[in-house]
Amino acid sequence: MSVTHIPFSATGYFSKLICDYLDKKPELSQFYGNFPDVAGFKNQIQSKKMAFSAASRNILVDALQHQYKNTAASETTNQNIASLSDGNTFTVTTGHQLNIFTGPLYFLYKIVTAINLADRLKKEFPLQNFVPVYWMATEDHDFEEIQYFNVNNTKISWNRESSGAVGRLTTAGFEAVFNEFSALLGTSKNADDLRELFKNAYLNNENLAEATRYLVNELFGSYGLVIVDGDDAKLKKSLSPFVKQELLENTSFDIVSKTDQLLSAEYKIQVNPREINLFYLKDALRERIIFEKNHFTINNTNLTFSENEMMKEVEEHPERFSPNVIMRPIYQEIILPNLAYIGGGGELAYWFQLKNYFNALHVPFPILVLRNSVLLATKKQLHKLDKLGISVPEIFSKQEILIANIIREHSEIKIDFSEQKNSLQQQFSALKELAKRTDKTFLGAVNAQEKKQLNGLDNLEKRLLKAQKRKLSGVVDRIKEVQKELFPNQSLQERNQNFSEFYVAMGKNLIPLLINNIDPLKFEFAVIEFE
Repeated sequence: MSVTHIPFSATGYFSKLICDYLDKKPELSQFYGNFPDVAGFKNQIQSKKMAFSAASRNILVDALQHQYKNTAASETTNQNIASLSDGNTFTVTTGHQLNIFTGPLYFLYKIVTAINLADRLKKEFPLQNFVPVYWMATEDHDFEEIQYFNVNNTKISWNRESSGAVGRLTTAGFEAVFNEFSALLGTSKNADDLRELFKNAYLNNENLAEATRYLVNELFGSYGLVIVDGDDAKLKKSLSPFVKQELLENTSFDIVSKTDQLLSAEYKIQVNPREINLFYLKDALRERIIFEKNHFTINNTNLTFSENEMMKEVEEHPERFSPNVIMRPIYQEIILPNLAYIGGGGELAYWFQLKNYFNALHVPFPILVLRNSVLLATKKQLHKLDKLGISVPEIFSKQEILIANIIREHSEIKIDFSEQKNSLQQQFSALKELAKRTDKTFLGAVNAQEKKQLNGLDNLEKRLLKAQKRKLSGVVDRIKEVQKELFPNQSLQERNQNFSEFYVAMGKNLIPLLINNIDPLKFEFAVIEFE
C-alpha cells in the first residue's frame, strides 16, 4: 500500500482562487483571517475563546442532547457533546447536503478531514479539546442535487415530488431505491453489510434528516463525530438578532456586494447576495423573503407581513427563518465554538466573500481549510499505469494530452517538429532584419509567410500524431481504459462514484484506510493504493 501526493495546482482541477490561497498570495489576504497552520490555530483559539460565551455553550449542548435522544451515539461522541460546555473545547466543522447514501465520495473526505484535523489539534494543543462536527444541510431545498447517487456506472434516483426543506421529506419511496441498489451489489458479506446499512438508514427512519444522521453516525460515530441539525428552534433563537438586522438593514447585501467588487478584480464570484438573504420556512414551504411596498412578502405565496408583524414572527417563531448560503455561515459560527470550516474549492470560494460581513457583525471569521481530495486506485490499476509509462501525476492530464504525450514516447518516429520550427523562426528573423533595412512594407509579407509555414508544420505534426495513434491503437485503448476506471466521465473519481463501490472491495477497512492516510494540513491531492 502506497500514497502519492500531488500539488493541487498540478492536477488541473482546482481554481486560481484556491491555488493562490494555498500559496498565500498577498492580494488574497484581506479576504480571510488566520491561515490553516499551527500558528493560525493558536490565534484562532484565543479569539474564539473570548467571543463564545458559556451561555451559548449551554444552549448548544442542550440542543444536541435533544437531537441525539433517538441516536445510538458512541461513548466518544457523547463525551464530545458534553465537553462542549467547557470553555476549552472547540469544534472544527464541515457541512454538506443530505445526498442519498452520501452521494459522491468527497462527502466522506470532508468528514475524514474534520476528524483528522481535530486529532491533529489535540496533539498540537493538549490543554484544549477539539470536536469534529458534521453540519447537516437539512434546510436546503435543492432536491435535484441530492436525490441520486452513482453505483457501477448506474444512476440510482429517489423519484418523488419535493417541496420545502429536504431534511423534512418523509422517506416514502425508498423501497424502490433499495431494490435497485441491492441488485447492483453482488452477494459478498460486504455487499450484505451495505444492504443492511441502507435499510436501517432509509427504511427505518421517518425523514431524510433522521436517515442521514443514522447513516453518518454508523460510519463515523466511533471517531467521536458530532452531527448538528440547524433546523432547530433552540439554536435558531440565537440567530434571531441577526435575522432582525438582516430584515431591517439588508446588512449582508450591502457589505458582501462591496467585497465582491474587490474580489472580482482577480477571481470568479461564487454566489450573489440578495437584498434579504433569508427564507421563510414552514411545513413543506421554504421560500425567499422579499421586501416590497413597505411589506415583507413570501415569494410564491400570499403571505404578507408588516414590519411589526415580521419582528413578532422572528421573536415567537425563530425556527421559521432559514438562512441562505450567505447567512448560513454566520448562523453556524454563532452557535458553535468553531475554529475552522472545512470545504471543497467551490464552497471556500464563497466564504472569501464573507470576511467583511463577519467583521461588521463582530463574529470571528473561521479558518478556511480545503478538504482532502483522494483518488483510490488498486494495485492492479497502478501497475497498468507503470506498464504504459504513465506516472501518477500524469494520469490527471486531460485525455487527449495524455494520449499524445504517451504516443510520442512509444513512437519509433519522432513526432516533434520543435527543432524545425526553431530553425524556421531563425531564418525568418534574418529575413525580417533584411526587410527593415530595405523596405519596411515588405515586413508584413515576411510575417505572413512565417505564420503560414509554422502553421504548416503544426498541421503536419498533428497528421503524423494521428497516424501514429492509429498504428498504436492498442496503447491508446489501454490508456483510455485505465483513465476511465480512475476518472469516470473524465472527471475526478471523488465527484462521481459512491463509497459503496469501494466498500464492497474493502468493507470496514475503507474508513480506517482514509483516516490513516489523509493529512488534513498537507494540502496536496492524495492517491491511495489499495488491494
